[in-house]
Amino acid sequence: PPSSAYSLFRLHDTHARNMVEQSEKGYQKQLGVNAGFAASTKKKAPGKAGLRYYKSVGLGFKTPREAIEGTYIDKKCPFTGNVSIRGRILTGVVRSTKMNRTLIMRMDYLHYIKKYQRYEKRHTNIAAHISPCFRCAEGDTVVVGQCRPLSKTVRFNTLKVIPSGSKSGKSFAAH
Repeated sequence: PPSSAYSLFRLHDTHARNMVEQSEKGYQKQLGVNAGFAASTKKKAPGKAGLRYYKSVGLGFKTPREAIEGTYIDKKCPFTGNVSIRGRILTGVVRSTKMNRTLIMRMDYLHYIKKYQRYEKRHTNIAAHISPCFRCAEGDTVVVGQCRPLSKTVRFNTLKVIPSGSKSGKSFAAH
């Protein structure tokens, strides 16, 4: 019957338009986007993915192009998920990217000793969520913003990645 072939085509067409990365056990979908329904959403991105929700986090940070046009789904992403940035904005160097969508950032700072009227160097390691819209490696500089607790240790979200110049480290100069 032609009606069943048409419904199969519509089903296939709907799945093709809404192709998103499904790599988790549970079905991943964006909040506020009704895939396969004719309801209006907040923003319709004319990107590769079609219907996609994204927002600006404010504070002078631009929404990455990958967040607008990408196909990933991350509910903890500050650009496409349900997370607001408030509180502190910190800068540091990436120490580890071994965890899934999480990085460890080292933040160096100076602590004043009143008795000696001098400063001492201190550092702290901060775990931060990194959205799939960023490409990050160890040694890169990142800007993170405070958000609600995302897990036991994660309270920050990556807003900007500044790539480091060279990955080689120390090298000898030719004379």
